[in-house]
Amino acid sequence: MSLKRLVLLTAVLNAAVLAPIPAVAAAAALPPQCSGTAPIRCSFNVAPGNYDVTVELGSATKAANTSMSVEARRQVFNAVSTTSGQVVRTTATVNVRNPEGQPTGQGGIGTPGLQITFRGSAPAITSLTVTPAKAPLGVYLAGDSTTCDQLTAPYAGWGQFLPARVREGAVIANYGDSGESSGSFLSNRALFPTMKPLIKSKDLVFIQFGHNDKQTTATAFRDNLTRLVNGVRERGGVPVLVTPPVRRQFSGGKLTGTALHINGKGVDLPAVMRALGRSAGVPVIDLTAKSKALVESLGPSASQTLYLTRETGDNTHFSEHGGAEMAGLVAQGARELNLPLAGYLR
Repeated sequence: MSLKRLVLLTAVLNAAVLAPIPAVAAAAALPPQCSGTAPIRCSFNVAPGNYDVTVELGSATKAANTSMSVEARRQVFNAVSTTSGQVVRTTATVNVRNPEGQPTGQGGIGTPGLQITFRGSAPAITSLTVTPAKAPLGVYLAGDSTTCDQLTAPYAGWGQFLPARVREGAVIANYGDSGESSGSFLSNRALFPTMKPLIKSKDLVFIQFGHNDKQTTATAFRDNLTRLVNGVRERGGVPVLVTPPVRRQFSGGKLTGTALHINGKGVDLPAVMRALGRSAGVPVIDLTAKSKALVESLGPSASQTLYLTRETGDNTHFSEHGGAEMAGLVAQGARELNLPLAGYLR
């Protein structure tokens, strides 16, 4: 190859030009931060914070089918199909943390920087840029294993799939952590004490607990939630209570009290959250009621696909399908309440 042709090819790669190019050039046009074919994996050496990721999905020479996830299996774009020569340009705002999955490091801490993965039946990208985001609407998640970014399949939290429903300009920062109760989330320095200083004026904080408050009294549960609500408001943020999604535990065709989070003390935990929402003027997304309607409509057999019933006999934690369905219910609730996030939902 002549020096002149080498310089020209390098310029094309650096600029990620979309004009039709020979197949050999298209194959070499993968951004320098990326490698692989199926999946394509990209790594950016950036500090923790929020970033706008702009990508052109598709190929100048072939049909493609491409999805995008970041960090600990956080779904950002569902699969997009493109024809040969078709390119779809899109942007998402993503949150980078260290550790990248659960804040306490459960399951592994991941890799520093921003990790982006493109999957699908035939993944292809034409260009990819990462730039610091300018004051996006922050949406923080405070919750347990049903919410968190699960590092390892087949486990999935609904917080991993909420980003796929959110457009550029709003960002999901998931501080959910396995095994946490309303009290432990307050006291563990990797959780609320770390999250609270990051909350900006008008940021949203979705607060979901109940699964691990099995022996928490009504008074203690209400007091813990009140401390979380007040802590968010001290920062100028907007707290949103999210009642816990149901477990898959049936008696006949109906869910049991345990499934509906009536705990070992006889406390109806979702009812405590609803009452606090009314008395303290806090919006409430009733994910218990929404997930109950979904699970009971599917029945004991079909509802297994939402959970890890078939894989591990687990009727509490979600499959990827279940996590995505629960994220959809949370997004539905945000629209119904006309929360600021509603304007950013896909």
